[in-house]
Order: sequence, then structure tokens, then C-alpha cells
Amino acid sequence: MNLLLVLPLIIPLTVAAISLAAWNRLRLQQYLAVGGTAALLIAALALVASLWHGDRIIVMQVGSWPAPYGITLVADLLSGIMVVLTGLMGLAVTIYSLSSMDRPRASFGYYPLLNLLLMGVCGAFLTGDIFNLYVWFEVMLMSSFVLLALGGEPAQLRGAIKYVTLNLISSAFFLAAVGILYGVAGTLNMADLAEKFNDEPAHAGLVTTLGMLFLIAFGIKAALFPLFFWLPASYHTPPVAISAIFAGLLTKVGVYALIRVFTLLFVFEQGFTHHLLLILAGLTMVTGVLGAAAQNEFRRILSFHIVSQIGYMVMGLAIFGLTTSPALKVLALAGSIFYIIHHIVVKTNLFLLSGVAERLGGSFDLKRLGGLYKNYPGVSLLFLIPALSLAGVPPLSGFFAKLALVQAALATQHYAIVAIALVVGLLTMFSMTKIWAEAFWKAAPADGAPAEGAPVKKGPQAAPLIQSAPSVRRLLVPIGALAAITIMIGLAAEPIFELTVRAAEQLVNREQYIRAVKGTAP
Repeated sequence: MNLLLVLPLIIPLTVAAISLAAWNRLRLQQYLAVGGTAALLIAALALVASLWHGDRIIVMQVGSWPAPYGITLVADLLSGIMVVLTGLMGLAVTIYSLSSMDRPRASFGYYPLLNLLLMGVCGAFLTGDIFNLYVWFEVMLMSSFVLLALGGEPAQLRGAIKYVTLNLISSAFFLAAVGILYGVAGTLNMADLAEKFNDEPAHAGLVTTLGMLFLIAFGIKAALFPLFFWLPASYHTPPVAISAIFAGLLTKVGVYALIRVFTLLFVFEQGFTHHLLLILAGLTMVTGVLGAAAQNEFRRILSFHIVSQIGYMVMGLAIFGLTTSPALKVLALAGSIFYIIHHIVVKTNLFLLSGVAERLGGSFDLKRLGGLYKNYPGVSLLFLIPALSLAGVPPLSGFFAKLALVQAALATQHYAIVAIALVVGLLTMFSMTKIWAEAFWKAAPADGAPAEGAPVKKGPQAAPLIQSAPSVRRLLVPIGALAAITIMIGLAAEPIFELTVRAAEQLVNREQYIRAVKGTAP
């Protein structure tokens, strides 16, 4: 069982190391990347299967040092789900990259960097120590910054500077909070901290202040209001494959960290902390969706929607702390986890589709696109599936994710957040409709010529582009797979929701986590 905990770290690290050793052999790097991400996905699925059937939490004490003295790796169902999604998105983006990533970037370390990023993400999900969570965040930051700036284009560098500056501020808050936390509690092991904070701690005010420091640090990482401005300023600047992996995974690491610490550690003054989370969730939804409605660039619209949808995930976490009913706590957290699953798949796919639209139309600017539905109906259908799911149209995955959250909010009489969630859903539909109307439905540019940079010219002879461009057809393979997964999550909502309920029950049952890590069978 311990092997299942370390494989999600060892596999991408090994692939990155061998790829660096094969620096001048790009084809080998590509094979390694595909094989490595597939192996990561298989290992993650095995981990979740073990967690599901064993109904327990798997723990590894590195070096056999008992908690809280050593390095602890922990996997509960939430961790396992997140690692599976990491492997799935890594595989989809890697396959997409084979046909989309230009040779100069691919030859200058793209595949090793991508695997180091995946290792950092998996490490953040599997660590049981708050300091090691900081370490894994820094691994992610270093690899993501280089990926963002890879190629050195002016727009990339501008976006990368904003990205790294805000994330370094987040790291400073995080490290300060870790230092103060160690001074207060004398430990950084999360299970040990949870045990110390089980009842109201001696320094309750200071501990609550620490919770606010962690909220700022993780809020920046998650792009929570009002700390989200770095995201829409940077995510549209790199190549599409990099934008897609960032959109799918990086903010979710911040959301995961918020869920972990505000269900495990900072649970004794929930009337304040979780009410604040609920307010921030509503503001995040509104500002994100209004920002999206004001944009006319494909990826900037999607970037603002990342911000908006983060609000839904935090909404469930907030409701968890504002109710005393165990059943409603589970429902709220299950809704958040379901929403994370849905959003990672859908948002990654929409970014990948934006790259196909740019290939076919020559631009990300909606005003310079058009005619995609007429010429490429298959691509248009593939866009509609994640777009309608993002807006919450049944029977797609987004509908069931929002339904669970709305049910939890109504049951706890938080009617204002329900109204916000429903209105934001309508505005999300408006944004997706705008993309559809501009890029897919309206006629191509009147002069029949594509925007600057288009691969071929428009006109009566342009329709068979996909048939004559194998590279574009290959781009549709991971897109089609993710669209099928979106449909499957909707059609198989009951078993998926059962999985998220089991994960939420483990989060609510803090004692199970503490006992598993500290060596007593739950």
C-alpha cells in the first residue's frame, strides 16, 4: 500500500530526470511523457480503488519516523480523487502537446517541466505536513513560472511577472503563517495540529489569525476574491497546452488546501471563519462572471470563468462550517468535491478547444473568428458539451455539481448565496453563448480572409481543413475523450456522487484522519 503513495511522486520525477538526460532526443521525451502520465493515471486509479474498498486512510511515515517527527504522506479519498484528476489532465494535455507544442519550446525542457509540475501537484495532495505542503507549492511555482515564460514572448513575460509576483507574496504569507504556527503549536504535522486544535486552543485569537494568514496564502493560489487579478492577466499568454494544465489543476491545489485546513485545523470558530468564506465565495462568483462577460478574447473569458467557478467550490466549504448537522456538512463538502471533479475536466477541455479554434480561425479574438459551425460541426459539438456543462445544463456534470451545492445552501437557509449561484449560472450561459455566437455561429470574416496567422485562407475550398491536417485531428483525440468523460459524469452522477460523499464523510470525521496518521487504527 505504501508503494501506491509514493508512485505519484516517483513516476513524474523519474520521467523528468530521464527526459533531462535525453535533452537532445525530443521524440524520446514525448514517448516518456505519454507513458509517464499514463502510468501516473493508472497508479492513481489503483490508489483510489484501494481507498474505496478498504474504506480507510493510507499513511506512510518516510524513514519510519513516527508522526509527528518525520515526513508523513497521507491519502484519503479526497487526495486520491485529486491525484486521479492530475494524472488524467496530465495525460490529456501531453497528448495534445504532441501536435500543438512548437519545437523550440518542446526542445527546451517543456516535457521535463510538465512532469515536475505534476509531481508538485501530487505532492501537495499527498502530504500530511503543513511545511511540506509549502515545499510542494514551491515546486509547483518554480516549474509553472518557467512553463509560463517558456518561449520568451513579450506577452508571456508580462503575464509571468504578474503571476510570479503575486504567488511569491502568497508564499511569503504561507511561510510566515507556518513559522508562527510552529511557535504556537510546536508541530507542523496536520494530524497532530488537528488533535491540538480539537477543542478551543489556549491562544484561540492567535490561531484564528493564523487561519486568516492561511486564507490569504491559499486564497491567492486559488484566485479567490479579491486576490485573483494575476490569473486573467497571465493564463491567456502561454501556449494553449500550458494554459490548459494551469486552468485545470493549479487553482484547485489552492482550493484543496483551503478545504484541508478549514475542515481539519481551523474548526473551532466557524461562525467567523466560514461565514467569511461564504462572503468571499459569493464575491468571487460575481466578479469572475462579470469579468468574463466583459471580455472578447477566448482564453480571457475562460480565465475569468476559472475565478467565478472557484466561488462554487468554496461555497460548499463555507456551508460545511455554518451548519451543525453532520448530514448537511457531508452534503456541502460532497458538492464542493463533485464541483472540483467537474470543473477540472470541463475547464481543461475548454482551453484545449480554444487552441483548436485558434488553429482553424487564426485568432483568439472572437471578433476575428466566425464560421466554425458551418465548416467544422464536429468541433462545434465538442465545444458545446463542456460549455453547456460549465453553465450547469442537465444532464451534464455541471448541473449535478451545482444542484448539490444549492440543496445544501437551501437546507441551511443561506438563500442569498443560492440566488447568487443561480444568477451566476445564467451569466455563465451568457458568456458561453457569446463565444458560440461569435466564433461558431456567425459568418466568417466578410473578406473571406482569416485573421493574421491563420494556417489557411477561408473560402469555399477551406472546409476540409481538418481532413487535410492530421495534426488538428490529433488535437481532437484528448478533447473528445474529455467530452466523453463530462457526459459520463453526468449520466453516472449517482456513483460519482457516492464517491464524493464517502470523501466528504472522511473530511467530517477528523478523528479517523488523526488516528490513521498517528498510528492507531480508526
